[in-house]
Amino acid sequence: MLTGLSVGIALFCTGWWGGLRLNATPSYPLGFWRIAILTRPAAIGDRIFICLPPGPALELGRERGYLRGGLCPEGSSPLIKTITALPGQAVEDGDSVTIDGRPLPYSRVHSVDADGRALAAYAGGRVPSGHVFLHSDFPGSYDSRYFGPVPDAGILGLAEPVLTLRR
Repeated sequence: MLTGLSVGIALFCTGWWGGLRLNATPSYPLGFWRIAILTRPAAIGDRIFICLPPGPALELGRERGYLRGGLCPEGSSPLIKTITALPGQAVEDGDSVTIDGRPLPYSRVHSVDADGRALAAYAGGRVPSGHVFLHSDFPGSYDSRYFGPVPDAGILGLAEPVLTLRR
């Protein structure tokens, strides 16, 4: 006979292997999301799960608690973000972000995080080959406004809401 704990573990494992993830960050609605296989090249507007590569962005995210533990190769949780620029596009960070000269809505760049710690903005430039520029319209999002473009090799798949709460 299955106990409640056994059923819970079985459901967790089924969901995990089926691509279900719990989003507990405010960048996108709280709740369960599914990693859907991306069967085409990534495109602007795709909301994705992505792992940050080793380096300063990952270190800062872990140190400050922006990233939790998770399934990424470096042991952190993947980010849910929207792709807003692709290779060759020009990104400028000022008071807010512009891409190819067009303002990116809800992209104000903050000099400090919610705890008053200094944040350095991405210096801007062209998105290199094999990279994407990421954004969330949540004001406190840790995204490419602060760490720049990231390798598209870290994309796990599309982020699809399954059961979420509105923010």
